[in-house]
Amino acid sequence: MTTGKKEIARGAEAVLIKSGTSIIKKRVKKNYRHPFLDGKLRSSRTRKEARILERVAELISVPKIKKVGGEEIEMEFLAGKLLSDNLEKFSAAKRKEIAKKIAKSVVTLHANNIIHGDLTTSNMILKDGGEDKKLYFIDFGLAFHSAKIEDKAVDIHLLKEALKSKHFRIYEEIFKIFCEEYKKQYAEGKKVLARLIEVEKRGRYKRKGML
Repeated sequence: MTTGKKEIARGAEAVLIKSGTSIIKKRVKKNYRHPFLDGKLRSSRTRKEARILERVAELISVPKIKKVGGEEIEMEFLAGKLLSDNLEKFSAAKRKEIAKKIAKSVVTLHANNIIHGDLTTSNMILKDGGEDKKLYFIDFGLAFHSAKIEDKAVDIHLLKEALKSKHFRIYEEIFKIFCEEYKKQYAEGKKVLARLIEVEKRGRYKRKGML
């Protein structure tokens, strides 16, 4: 890798490279696809993510896009605390504040019919130093537009499962506060959370082989 650039994360779909004050998200090649088709898919998905990110930037705190080209998005680097690594370290009062911030951002997305698609604390960065005291959402690679109650319920189901898996000692506390705020702030909040119960029931039936 060239000097000054450092790979900091790699997933199934993309690699993240830190370069100075930027993060470059590069979609990885899929050898099982035809090279031409693979290139077209990676480029179109990159453009789609960039469009959604630009729209979301008008609504909640997300990294600013610097440049989009080919299969790459260059964004500002956020020097904050990744919630997946730090949530348990905070005081109960701080966790409550964070849970409310998460709810506020999710409500804003859902009220604008935007589904994040990967709501986990690995995709949330807290900046609480200096004047910038915000919770940022990152990685909109699976995001899409939808007004469906079902899609919003599934979005929250993913968040719940992520909290349960990564933060099992405090997940009930965090999720309860999240739900209270979500219902309070979002006109369709009760409908979405009611559908969440149905989504979870279907999941249990599938695991038992009943569907």
